[in-house]
Amino acid sequence: MAQSFAHGNYSHTQKHTQKKARAVSGRTDRDRTRRVLSQNFLVDPDAVARFVKAAGPHDLVLEPGAGEGVLTRALAEICGQVVGYEVDPLLAGRLASRTRTDPRIRVVRGDFLAARAPREPFAVAGNIPYGITSKIVDWCLRAPSLTSATLLTQLEYARKRTGDFGRWSMLTVQTWPWYGWRLLDHVDAEAFRPVPAVDSAVLRIDRRPDGPDLSGYEDFVAYGFTGLGGSLHATLLLRYPRARVDAAFAEAGVDPATVVAHVHPDQWRIVFDRLHPVG
Repeated sequence: MAQSFAHGNYSHTQKHTQKKARAVSGRTDRDRTRRVLSQNFLVDPDAVARFVKAAGPHDLVLEPGAGEGVLTRALAEICGQVVGYEVDPLLAGRLASRTRTDPRIRVVRGDFLAARAPREPFAVAGNIPYGITSKIVDWCLRAPSLTSATLLTQLEYARKRTGDFGRWSMLTVQTWPWYGWRLLDHVDAEAFRPVPAVDSAVLRIDRRPDGPDLSGYEDFVAYGFTGLGGSLHATLLLRYPRARVDAAFAEAGVDPATVVAHVHPDQWRIVFDRLHPVG
């Protein structure tokens, strides 16, 4: 049964409860929800414009974590349709109400990770909840029709995935023949509310138009990253003849002493092709 919010006693009780909650924890229920759902909303107009430019126009865009809809409405200005996913029912309801007359925007009250990828070509763009960054990236990489993903992530994550630290992660190397990874922009923490503890970045993942058929490549990279031999060269010697490994490294221009994470993804591809010739 619906409770009457007009009742004077309820109003007094509600205020008393809220004060008590703040006194105990220093946070309101909305504060706790924002923390649990990693809700840091992009509010700086310049940062919004830069992000939308980085994302570019698309016929169909899926937006994880639409929040208050700042990016949703901005993306709709240059895209055919934007489907915003928001797991917070309060925010989803507000955004759906504010955009109900805009045919370019559709709001889904639910978890983006549970969404079924469209069959037609589509892009993903959004200020994603940082607590589930890896899960959203994995979702994007599994979607057959994805053309690109433009994501606001923690700066450290974007630098790690794009080789900006001078070393390469296993995920980037494993997916490099099919996806390009780029760090496009640095977004200061002050561009968000609440202000997060770290700066952010615009990470762009693009599907390559002519991805090769490389059976065994991902397993090859995973094995190379085990470090069983102490370096990529030494690890590969445990599986392949020295003459072939030496020839592969020479062709790729890699010093045998190079630490595995410092081998560029393009060099990994050359080494793999040399050790696994077609036919």
